[in-house]
Amino acid sequence: MQRSLAFYTNVLDFKHLGTWPETGSPSFSTLSRKGARLQLSSHSGDGTFGNVVYILVQNIDQLFQHYVARGLNAKAKMDSPVHQGPTDQTWGTREFYVDDPDGNTLRFIQH
Repeated sequence: MQRSLAFYTNVLDFKHLGTWPETGSPSFSTLSRKGARLQLSSHSGDGTFGNVVYILVQNIDQLFQHYVARGLNAKAKMDSPVHQGPTDQTWGTREFYVDDPDGNTLRFIQH
């Protein structure tokens, strides 16, 4: 949980609202970003690793550069252009993807 909290707060600018219980494992944490909430859980069977979260944003190119400056490793998936930076998709959105330390994918999308 601590590794994930550090990634979400230090790199992706989420605000940590709290963790229950405060120490130990398993635990449950709540994060927020611009009014949206994200919940992380280390409880066995509470979810499946490798899930996808969609996050609607504005100024996607600026946001990506901000994350890279804060330590986002955009070279981790060299075979995935959408992990390297914002990409215009054929369905009309501009997107970039970020994998968290547990392998869950966050898709940042600008319409």
